[in-house]
Amino acid sequence: MTHLKIIFTCLLIAFLAACSTVPLTGRRQLNLANSQEIQTQSLTAYRDFLKDPKNVVVSSGADAQLVKKVGLRIASAIDRYLKTNGYANQYNFSWEFNLVKSADINAWCMPGGKVAVYTGILPVTRTEAGLATVMGHEIAHAIARHAEERYSQTLGAQAIGGVIGSATGSQSIAQLYGLGGQLALLKYGRSQESEADRLGLTFMAMAGYNPSEAVFFWQRMASAKQSNGASPEFLSTHPSDATRIAAIQKRLPEAMKYYNK
Repeated sequence: MTHLKIIFTCLLIAFLAACSTVPLTGRRQLNLANSQEIQTQSLTAYRDFLKDPKNVVVSSGADAQLVKKVGLRIASAIDRYLKTNGYANQYNFSWEFNLVKSADINAWCMPGGKVAVYTGILPVTRTEAGLATVMGHEIAHAIARHAEERYSQTLGAQAIGGVIGSATGSQSIAQLYGLGGQLALLKYGRSQESEADRLGLTFMAMAGYNPSEAVFFWQRMASAKQSNGASPEFLSTHPSDATRIAAIQKRLPEAMKYYNK
């Protein structure tokens, strides 16, 4: 066996050993990341974001209260599921939900459960269930460890390129996420977005929100995109409207199993 084959064999073994499983979907994913380190970096970025004078946090009023209410309902349902199904020791989330004053149609959740919802998306969510659709989707990215997966893919590419170790640790994380308040803007792949849709449906159902309401939200989002003449940041890497809605409708029976009125 040549040295090159030995290297690739070792890398393959290491990658297989580093695989983890996404709750509910059962998908195997590469996870070479130190989740605790990424959560620490995320917390720093989240705090920086909230301290930035350009980002005004709406701390009072019905909308701010609703964001916290919906977030806590979904988080509590997820925590119960994780505990019941043996995942609790794999997650150490410290949930936080904030409404941020911005015309942008956007929302996001950092690793570790740090969530921001922009006021610009509220005219599209309209209802509590609509807001649950958005928050369930974004929280799903964190539960599925999509950020860690992206980080691991970067490390894998570096390893194959023979440069692993040249840009690891916090430096690599900063390069990948653009730390300093920009971690939330991490772009996910379309397969990850689809998985977040699927998980989000189930999470909102677990929290007592009818998952069929997600169809109406995404229809409103499609209309908002047409009205604006450009795709909102929230949709920048998402599947097309028709594809997404069809996939959600297909997944509704699965999510409805978890729905208790």
